[in-house]
Amino acid sequence: VVYTDSPKAIANQKSVMEYLLINHPLDCPVCDQAGECSLQDYSYEYGRGVSRFEETKVKQPKKDLGPNVYLYSDRCIMCSRCVRFTREVSGTAELMVEGRGNQEQIDVFPGQALDNEIASNVIDLCPVGALLDKDFLFAQRVWFLKSAPSIDGITASGDNILIEHNNGQVYRIKPRTNMDVNKWWISDEIRYTWKFVHDENRLSAPIIEKFDTRVPTEWPRAVETAVEGLRGKNVLCVVSPMLSCEEAYLLARAAKAIADDVTFAVGPIPRQGEDKTFPGGYTIYAEKAPNARGVRRVLEAIAGSNVMDYEAISRRASEFSGAIITGNYPSDWATDAMVSLAKSAFSVLIDTLPSKLSETANVVLPGATWTEKAGVFENVAGRLQAFEQAIPVHDGAKQEGQIALDLYATANDIDRPERINAANVRREMASEYPALSALETDVHYPSVEAKQEPDMQVVEL
Repeated sequence: VVYTDSPKAIANQKSVMEYLLINHPLDCPVCDQAGECSLQDYSYEYGRGVSRFEETKVKQPKKDLGPNVYLYSDRCIMCSRCVRFTREVSGTAELMVEGRGNQEQIDVFPGQALDNEIASNVIDLCPVGALLDKDFLFAQRVWFLKSAPSIDGITASGDNILIEHNNGQVYRIKPRTNMDVNKWWISDEIRYTWKFVHDENRLSAPIIEKFDTRVPTEWPRAVETAVEGLRGKNVLCVVSPMLSCEEAYLLARAAKAIADDVTFAVGPIPRQGEDKTFPGGYTIYAEKAPNARGVRRVLEAIAGSNVMDYEAISRRASEFSGAIITGNYPSDWATDAMVSLAKSAFSVLIDTLPSKLSETANVVLPGATWTEKAGVFENVAGRLQAFEQAIPVHDGAKQEGQIALDLYATANDIDRPERINAANVRREMASEYPALSALETDVHYPSVEAKQEPDMQVVEL
């Protein structure tokens, strides 16, 4: 029998906490880790409450370890998790322990920097405020942040994440534990590429072409202009792999309601480098689109073999008199093929950022990023995963699913629904197309714990 609440055990717990706090600075009010610090929690639960230490505390320097990480050495309790991570998980071994006794500290090897594709996971592993995220430094107190369980909307990995936000502003993205997908890790690409969500150049009003000029307009007029321009035409509907399965379905349904003849295509799927697997088992995929497989699954269920590959668009662009083009990429994606299509046909663009396409299309409808909506993505392994909306839709924009509902309602002269419900859409998809039944039966939802999880659990590697 082990007694954890005996007088002897309690005395030893207090002694251990006293030892850990001997040289630890009392700067909790200015420390970014305050509110999610394990040392704070343990000190409150097991500490003495009063320090008996009268000598001068040892002060360690602050260090710039790499492009994303600061080290506040005097806060470090020398758990060495970060060192183990770089040795066992990333396999890059940039970090080491130098010195002895109270002069012991974490550092990088001379001439190196903590700079690998998953380096910033050491920030989450650190149980105290020693390793800090440069991007989040002094940005927000963690007790003001709300967490929304989501899925990586940048790459094909389907990594489980938490979007941490306050007052409609995303402040950081952290990993959400899923042992079947990403374990406890995410790549730095996923962690930092979300900045386009708050790009100051976001499209914020519908635009229509009028007398050879482009003018902002109200949503009802823009939708009516789009429907009238596409009605009766031979339309190519290009569905972006950045959209959810529900949005792909609703856009396809709207296109069929508007046009006499519709051909569907999956939008360009960006690739960067090659797949890379680290010694700890985490993989970064070259494919940089979260739902290429899900979009193709939906379009093939609706249109069968009449789904065009993106590579064929440039060859067949002249065949179409109308086009619905969707984007939602984190950077400019206006390829020559897409611009050529937009110029040769009456084109309706649904996108988030300005580009050559937004300067060419006859109607531009501002869409929403994945942080501003709920839905399902299918990752590179074919796993269907649901994600939740974190922040309100950007001013003047709409979710792509809502835009599709507006187009469908206008084409059929029925009342427009006020808001989209992703779960109801999935039920409709499964009912209308048996090939899409997996979107009702096989979707992996965030756990109850994930909805309440304020931070990544500190676990052993």
